[in-house]
Amino acid sequence: MQTQETPKNVNIGINDTSRAKIADGLSHLLADTYTLYLKTHNFHWNVKGPMFQTLHLMFETQYTELALAVDLIAERIRALGYPAPGTYSEYAKLSSIAETPGVPKATDMIQLLVEGQEAVVRTARSIFPVVEEVNDEPTADLLTQRMQIHEKTAWMLRSLLEE
Repeated sequence: MQTQETPKNVNIGINDTSRAKIADGLSHLLADTYTLYLKTHNFHWNVKGPMFQTLHLMFETQYTELALAVDLIAERIRALGYPAPGTYSEYAKLSSIAETPGVPKATDMIQLLVEGQEAVVRTARSIFPVVEEVNDEPTADLLTQRMQIHEKTAWMLRSLLEE
C-alpha cells in the first residue's frame, strides 16, 4: 500500500499513525477479499460433477457478495485518507490467500474456499486491536459484518464436505 505521504486534510478524530495502520490492515483485507473473489468466480466457471448445479449457484452467490465487499473495503480505506490498492501485483503481495493453479475437483474447490473464507476472517480479526484502541467504529462495524459473512459462508461450505 502507498502510505508514504500522510494525508494532511483528514481530521476525523483518529491520529495519522493509527489511520495508516488501519488503512494498511484494510489493504490486506481488500487483497484477501479480491483474491477470494477471483478464486470463487474461477471455481464457478469450472466446477463439474454431480454437485455441479448446487455449487455453480452457490459460488455465484458468494462471488457476487465478494464483489460488493471489495467496494466497501476500498471506500473505507479512502475515507481514512489513503489510496486503495487495485492491481493484481499489489494484491499478490498483500494477500494471505494463494492462487490455485489448474482446475481442482469439486470437493477440493469447496475445501479451498473454506480455507479462503477463514483466511479473510483471520485478516479482519487482526485489524481489531488498533481499531478498538482509537474507537474507529465505522471500521469495527465493517470488520464485524465481514467476519459474520465469512464465518457463515465457511460453515456452509464445510457442511458440504461432511457425510
